[in-house]
This record gives sequence, structure tokens and C-alpha cells, in this order.
Amino acid sequence: MKIYTKTGDKGTTALVSGRRVAKNHIRIEAYGTVDELNSYIGLLRDQAVCSPYKSILLEIQDRLFTIGSLLAADPERPTAVALPALVESDILYLEDAIDELDSALPPMRNFVLPGGHQSVSFAHIARTVCRRAERRVIDLEEAEQNVSSLIVQYLNRLSDYLFMLSRKLAQDTEAIETAWKPRL
Repeated sequence: MKIYTKTGDKGTTALVSGRRVAKNHIRIEAYGTVDELNSYIGLLRDQAVCSPYKSILLEIQDRLFTIGSLLAADPERPTAVALPALVESDILYLEDAIDELDSALPPMRNFVLPGGHQSVSFAHIARTVCRRAERRVIDLEEAEQNVSSLIVQYLNRLSDYLFMLSRKLAQDTEAIETAWKPRL
């Protein structure tokens, strides 16, 4: 099977059902941003300091593929293939991971500026892409009214996890968390 099909040369792509839509369709924007997020999670996972978090990052990447496939489904046509499911326990898994990170960190007293160590910066980039993915999914929900609320909840919780992970990575690398001090 060749990687190129030439079917997208005129600016369209296929949903799981086979129906073609414009490559800038809101649905494509939503799952494309989830795909971008997945790539940043992979970049983060590849950092040596992330070794203790590798299994959860792999689990997150798997869930992001699940979300991508659910978003690529055609609400107007049933799919011939079974799609994986996102379930409430996926969100609880993230909440448990957030609580575990939080218990190992000092309380936050200020907003922190992203940076301090490359892995911390990668976690913040993933967090901000996650927030964008969340906004794109909400745009899709508002436009088409057919997005599982679990997807929005998962992305919301994932951005919280990535923030907490960035703080934990700062602690693990002994990076300085620079407090934001607004100029008034």
C-alpha cells in the first residue's frame, strides 16, 4: 500500500465512513489538533527525565488516538468498523495521576512562567496545544452537536495533568520555577 493516494490533492479528506470533507473542515481541525498534541506528548515522552512518566504518557497517547478516531467518525453515516471507546475511567485515571503529582509538589503561590528546563518547556507546549485541541472540539460540538462530552472532559483534565507534570519535571530537574509578577 502506498502512503500517497492523491485523493486529497483537491483539498478534501475522508472521514472514517468514507465521506469526503474539506481539509479545513472543523472536524478535521479538531482531530488534527489532537494529532498534533499526540506528537508533542511523544516528544515529551522521549525526554530522559520523563522515564518515570513513560507509561502514563503512552496511555495518554493511546487515548488521544481513540479521541482522534471518534472525532474522525461521520455523524451522518454509521461506520463499518468498530471504534475504540473513551470511558469515564480514562478521566479518573488522569485525576489520580494529577493528585499523585500534586501530593509531591509544594503549593502554588503564583502563576509560573513556562521554562526552566527543556522537558518543562515541552510539557508546557503540550499543555497549550491540548487547550487548543479542547477549543477546537468545543467549536465542533457547537457547530454539529454530536461530540461526546467525555472528549472535552478528557482534554480538560489532560491539560491539568500536563501542567502538573511540568511542575513535577521542574522539581525533578531542579529547575527554577519563575513566578509571574505582573507589572502594575
